[in-house]
Amino acid sequence: VVIAGAELFTGNNLIVMAFASGRISLVQLLRNWAIVYAGNFAGSLLTALVMLATKQYTFSGGALGANALGIANGKCGLGFGQAIALGVMCNALVCLAVWMCFSARSTTDKILAIIFPITAFVAAGFEHSVANMYFIPMGLLIKAGAGADFWQAAGVTAADYSNLTWGAFLLKNLLPVTIGNIIGGVGFV
Repeated sequence: VVIAGAELFTGNNLIVMAFASGRISLVQLLRNWAIVYAGNFAGSLLTALVMLATKQYTFSGGALGANALGIANGKCGLGFGQAIALGVMCNALVCLAVWMCFSARSTTDKILAIIFPITAFVAAGFEHSVANMYFIPMGLLIKAGAGADFWQAAGVTAADYSNLTWGAFLLKNLLPVTIGNIIGGVGFV
């Protein structure tokens, strides 16, 4: 995203700097966030659908799919406040990575600038709204579309993932994590 110049909602939270300096209006800021958020969501869902079609979740006797289900189920089981806090910490690190890239003069500099903040948020288990737009729908799609062969091979059942619903995804994860990501991005600035 940083090297290719793509748009990512969490990094675009830094556009608040342009708003704070009077270069853009609040309407322009919110318009950017809405368009990029919707585009990230559509792209994430499309990616999840393509990955479902690969049936990669059946690899290793269903262990890969069971792991994806476990990740998604865990994310949907977070408390609202906890999800906000995890989102704040995530986007403080994401925005640090983006901000550090402003001083980079080469592709190598950009890569070196983002490695530590990004690996830190992933390793710490912080919550990234755009990543969750893929991870959780992928789990939901596996849960809804996997056949009996998958469940038998993986040694689990759909009932083992009770947190994993579309409502929990949207209201217990995506909403609070997005709020946290905004706070983390704006607070970082």
